[in-house]
Amino acid sequence: MALQPASGVRDLNPQQVQRNQELRETLAEVFRLWGYEEVTPPRIERMDTLKAGGAIDSRDIVRLVADEPLGLRPELTASIARAACTRLMERQRPLRLWSCGTVFESRIADEGGQCIEEILHCGVELFGGLGVESELELFSLLLASLKALNLNATHQPKLLIGHTSLMELLLEPFESRERNRIRACLSQYDRLGLQELGLASDAHRNLSCWLDRRGTPEEILDALNAQYPDQQVLQQLKRLLTHLNPLAEDSGLQLQLDPTFQPHYELYDGIVLQLVCQGTSAPVVIARGGRYDSLVQRLGGDGKEATGLGFSYCVDDIRDLPGEAITTPHEETAVLICYGPGSTLESALQRQMTLHQQGQITVLDHRTCNSHAQAQERLSQSGCDNLEWINA
Repeated sequence: MALQPASGVRDLNPQQVQRNQELRETLAEVFRLWGYEEVTPPRIERMDTLKAGGAIDSRDIVRLVADEPLGLRPELTASIARAACTRLMERQRPLRLWSCGTVFESRIADEGGQCIEEILHCGVELFGGLGVESELELFSLLLASLKALNLNATHQPKLLIGHTSLMELLLEPFESRERNRIRACLSQYDRLGLQELGLASDAHRNLSCWLDRRGTPEEILDALNAQYPDQQVLQQLKRLLTHLNPLAEDSGLQLQLDPTFQPHYELYDGIVLQLVCQGTSAPVVIARGGRYDSLVQRLGGDGKEATGLGFSYCVDDIRDLPGEAITTPHEETAVLICYGPGSTLESALQRQMTLHQQGQITVLDHRTCNSHAQAQERLSQSGCDNLEWINA
């Protein structure tokens, strides 16, 4: 009999489960304040939904053995977008939804076998939002939720922002057959691969320059405006980043604009984001998201309101950040109930119900204690904070 969990997954102890719940509720409270309603998409979906029209590689999806092609969701967006375009189609737009649930990422382990990672995600989706106004709301909500998480300076939070239209500006001079290879080199920071493409020297020099250009939004926007003047996407980004700058400063967040940034999943067709913190030994992506209008349209959305954008936090990664920055705002105490020879378990149960009505966490010791001293000894071994002694 196998006693180890499947490769990539792990058991969570009670403290980790409690921290996940606390983080979930912290985020949920912010999402509710902004008018977002909770939904729960299924863990199992048809493969055509999970692949999001080819945006997600089937190798990233955990397939199930069934009569029809089914799999476990590798992210939440496609499932929620499907629901927004079907069951929730008649709901007024903008449609604001949030969710929290497990996603399952499939990858090839170092030894060659399949490795499944089970991760808790919590995030929001905004459907039917028009123009840069919806992006202003989404990023403001992201920064409000980040501030509620109470990260400290040691985590060095950084918001990396990109846009698929910026990549298209860089690729515009090239023929279509070259663009995919150039895009792959730029998004993967593959300097050697870019050199091996055999591009003209001026073109290679320009792309290499942009490969190294990531920094403050003002600096990058000025450089983009100099080379690509009068672009609507740059005007929209300037408006967004002008709004975000004071919010980021208030949250201790560094903003970074990167024209070559493209996420792993090809869901997005507009603005994209990653929120990065310093982990124990390397940077950790704790949130990601962006605009995915094309996905909404592929799933049946129609008209000018067929738009979608959102972001999702990885709760497990936030929980595992080093240090003491993410603390419980209030610690709940637990009471151990012990009873002596002069009482009974039934009396102890009655007392437990009374304490429960007062909102007190209690743990009942089923064994009779010979004395109050013995009850105190059991308290020291129980993990509880206080003792409720019953002996009459």
